Amino acid sequence: MRTNIRAIAVAFHPHRTVSTRPSHLPLLRELVRTYQAFEHYSAAHIHRMELTPAQFDVLATLGNTAGMSAKELGQRTLITKGTLTGVVDRMLGKGLVQRLPDPTDGRAQIVRLTQLGQQTFERVFPAHGAHIGEVFARVPQAQLDALEQQLRALRAAFEQTAKEQA
Repeated sequence: MRTNIRAIAVAFHPHRTVSTRPSHLPLLRELVRTYQAFEHYSAAHIHRMELTPAQFDVLATLGNTAGMSAKELGQRTLITKGTLTGVVDRMLGKGLVQRLPDPTDGRAQIVRLTQLGQQTFERVFPAHGAHIGEVFARVPQAQLDALEQQLRALRAAFEQTAKEQA
């Protein structure tokens, strides 16, 4: 996903010469730049907690659960299977997760937080939520509500168009 976001940002840079500029270009560019700013702000805080963004994603997804298959974890985190294996391996090395045989599928494994992993989740998840909340607190609630509604409408338009084109 990062590659696509960066490619869009480069392709739609305001100083790039394009024969026709679509009217949605400024909005698309602002969406990309907002996402990049969020990612930078979020990742810096996660790194200070001695995790990578992918490890935080796995920790947040597994927190307060009995664990899940690697396939389900990959779907919920949007981390590719190859990347997820390395992330889980590094978390295993830190003692944050364990792999257990899946009782319903002899070929699969369940990834679950260890006690240390659950304690880490309980420490870092609220801390990161508060860190992100500091930014949202700078914007009036009415604007946040309107923005959420507008983004939902934009997402719905993309989803509907994709269905129609399938």
